Amino acid sequence: MTVRTTSDLVEEIIEVESAISLTPFIAAANTLVTKCCTDLTVDYTDTELQQIETYLSAHFYTLRDPRAEREKAGSVEVKYQSKVALGFGTSHYGQTAMSLDYYGGLAKLNRNIIKGTVGKTIGVTWLGTEEDNL
Repeated sequence: MTVRTTSDLVEEIIEVESAISLTPFIAAANTLVTKCCTDLTVDYTDTELQQIETYLSAHFYTLRDPRAEREKAGSVEVKYQSKVALGFGTSHYGQTAMSLDYYGGLAKLNRNIIKGTVGKTIGVTWLGTEEDNL
């Protein structure tokens, strides 16, 4: 498995806490980018895959360390950008990763995550003959 992004590239787009390793977030993003954005019908450049993986890594990082939307000093108040929900749309970084994936692999996975249908397939197989159907 070729990792396409680095901690340095992720840190260029998101402020990270030095005590938190980016390795697990990069690994998770790499797995999904490899599964959803690389197959015989998709022709991304290495740079495009790196950008998708970088933004998806930042998205996963925000699940661990949410971004502040608003901070206040008097009577201390903090409001975070993220929300309790499923999918890549919970952060600006996940939304950007889906936008960069213009073939739609991440968007398709995102829809399935939200619907709860990831990995589930339903099908019908007819085992009879045409005469049985008369």
